[in-house]
Amino acid sequence: MGGGNEGLMRLAGAAMAGNSPEEFQAIAAEWLKTARHPKWSRPYTALVYQPMLEVLRFLRATGFGTFIVSGGGVEFVRAFAEDTYGIPPHQVVGSSFALTVGEEAGQLQLRREPRVDFIDDGPGKPIGIARQIGSRPIAAFGNSDGDFEMLRYTTEGAGRRLGMIIRHDDAEREFAYDRESHIGRLARALDAAPARGWQVVSMRDDWARVFN
Repeated sequence: MGGGNEGLMRLAGAAMAGNSPEEFQAIAAEWLKTARHPKWSRPYTALVYQPMLEVLRFLRATGFGTFIVSGGGVEFVRAFAEDTYGIPPHQVVGSSFALTVGEEAGQLQLRREPRVDFIDDGPGKPIGIARQIGSRPIAAFGNSDGDFEMLRYTTEGAGRRLGMIIRHDDAEREFAYDRESHIGRLARALDAAPARGWQVVSMRDDWARVFN
């Protein structure tokens, strides 16, 4: 079994194989209604970064399209993205499982296979963007080394571009992790930021409020 996102995806795929995409999203939405974060005892969808919501609203108000490009399973993220972030399902790019087409009770039906089809992390993110969005982003925001290639792909385009890294360094209001973390490690992108002109934002020093 592969490590990181691919290993987690394979576990999830084995557990949820045979569902249609719609069935899986419904299961995910139901789980999110009752699941609580172990540290804050709040719904996961209530633990949304307030500055992120403000940036999304600002970008949409000024005519930009906004997308989520996540290493997580695309169907899971689509289950809450629109209600939580105002981002509809077709503007979510993520990792995915293979699908098969069959006929059930006279109707065409898609079913998930346990096989991972695409990992939208690291070098996979620019590929996912090109496949689904079809154009190079003007701005990209990341928080781990899994966003390194996406930030490069964005800021190496012609014209004015923005690359921004959110650093998780607020142990009191959120978490403090980056270089030594096994999940969401941030070292390579952080080291490259000054030379590449990427802005580094500190949750601890720059955010007046963390969660909405």
